[in-house]
Amino acid sequence: MQIHSCKVPRTKRLLALGIELSRDARKRLDWIDYYQSHGENASLTARHFGISRDTFYEWWRRYDPRDLTTLEDRSHRPRRVRRPTWTPEQYAAVRELRERYPRWGKDKLAVLLRKEGRNVSVSMVGRILTTLKRRGELVEPPRRKISVRKRTTPRPYAVRKPPDYVVREPGDLVEIDTLDVRPWPGVAWKHFSARDVVSRWDVLETHGRATAHLAAEFCQRLAERMPYPIRAVQVDGGSEFMADFEQECQRRGWLLFVLPPRSPKLNGHVERAQRTHTEEFYEITELAEHLAGVNRQLRDWERTYNTIRPHQSLGYLTPAEFVTQWRKERNQGTAS
Repeated sequence: MQIHSCKVPRTKRLLALGIELSRDARKRLDWIDYYQSHGENASLTARHFGISRDTFYEWWRRYDPRDLTTLEDRSHRPRRVRRPTWTPEQYAAVRELRERYPRWGKDKLAVLLRKEGRNVSVSMVGRILTTLKRRGELVEPPRRKISVRKRTTPRPYAVRKPPDYVVREPGDLVEIDTLDVRPWPGVAWKHFSARDVVSRWDVLETHGRATAHLAAEFCQRLAERMPYPIRAVQVDGGSEFMADFEQECQRRGWLLFVLPPRSPKLNGHVERAQRTHTEEFYEITELAEHLAGVNRQLRDWERTYNTIRPHQSLGYLTPAEFVTQWRKERNQGTAS
């Protein structure tokens, strides 16, 4: 390739004239200076700076000694930018729904919007969310740090879940766990979560502490608010799941499975539930000052979680919709 030289002042002389260039542009100007001062040898210049000849030729062709900004990076923005296809009503609906459920992504929001009769795709909701964030129109709630501290008390009389125990239907296995919640300095609560492994139905409650007596009382709420009979529950080795709690499970005829030490992954469904309730309730909710008020708020969130929030693991059904579908299929199987 034939390159025609064009004599220009050296870099320092140009910069002394008050011409401001970015670091990358000054580096490319050094290439030009070296090329012109070494016999206009492109191969030598490329080897010296560790670049390819094609790269050097590209910037040499672009270079204009009367306009050093030609050595700056150009915008990679497409010439034709896709124009928004959504309506103002769709835009406002996505914004309102995201502000109501600030931790839900485009997939869940799209499900809810379609249930409202709005013709939106998941990708459209995602683009609207991106636009809202870029314009600064999406008000995200401040995060509240919630510390988590797990008990490590051993349980010498633990009953492990038998390897041949099969979980097929809602109620076959409900995992229970507690979570430390510290909403304000010097205040510590104990949050109880129960999650059905199959339907993802959750029952929630918060107390000032975690005792076996309170855990036993939680069994009553669990039996009342789970929409099907419970066959077995699974807990970790915390002391709150001993004594009164174990007796209550036995009284109700629930099988009780206790995890081996240091095995939270075996209770992975409820562990994931704790994260969800932390991020989507405690971190973004202006909590009441007293536990009674917090439990009322938590009960509202429980209803939202079980009847409104779409679950990816359930094919974007809510737990309530999943249970309805399961009952229908079971009844059809019984009838046939």
